[in-house]
Amino acid sequence: MATLDRMNPVLLAFDTSTEDLAVALQWAGGQRLWHGEGGAQASALLLPTVQQLLDEAGLQLVDVDAIAFGQGPGAFTGLRTACAVAQGLAFGADKPVLAIDSLLIVAEDERACQGFPPELEVAVAMDARMGELYAARYRWAAQGWQVLHAPGLWDPQAWAAACRSDAGTAQDPAPQPVWTGSGLPLLGDAMAPSGRLHCEDRAAALLRLADQAWRASRAVPAEQALPVYLRDKVAMTTAERMAHRSAEPPPQDRPGPGASGRAQ
Repeated sequence: MATLDRMNPVLLAFDTSTEDLAVALQWAGGQRLWHGEGGAQASALLLPTVQQLLDEAGLQLVDVDAIAFGQGPGAFTGLRTACAVAQGLAFGADKPVLAIDSLLIVAEDERACQGFPPELEVAVAMDARMGELYAARYRWAAQGWQVLHAPGLWDPQAWAAACRSDAGTAQDPAPQPVWTGSGLPLLGDAMAPSGRLHCEDRAAALLRLADQAWRASRAVPAEQALPVYLRDKVAMTTAERMAHRSAEPPPQDRPGPGASGRAQ
């Protein structure tokens, strides 16, 4: 078993809020990052992947200081999977849990892609299906994240209007955010934002946020770590799906992924 340095937390973290599964482990000797297919595969892959990373590091679950998970917003089944696994592992090993804002993971990844600037505003817009967005806005300053717009379920036009209202005036303009997230194409011409559609390294971003949360003493007992569900209704009726399809533009008119978007 590895010798542990308690000056540095040993953290296990995972996120299943999107179609990608991200798992990460940090300990005094380094870190392990894993990305793979999520969605329907997440529930089958998560526990074996956690065990794989622990084995590679020469650690056992009892050596972990805290277990972090992406609490949402995001896919209903994915959030339920991550929360259940985090709570199960935490109860079994008597460890605390760190619940991480899944939209903030996207913002933290963007901060890395920008070269870790001392100040940054990020507007995150993730495709929530059914023509809606999971969206939030954050500011990095003074070595920490501030929430400017808390995560919410938005109509794309309403989110664009909310962001325009934050733009300030010509005499006193507000800082312009960097746009990122899979939902940018849904905004169309409303904001004409250009940005990264996919995270470069979701696991690494998640691990940094878990470390920040640990150092800020935000670990909680397992029973207090809950997913963030922003939508009670998780599927369209057949009639709604048909109406949504009929309202979509032809494929040639839909916005493309953009030159800067890359899959993990």
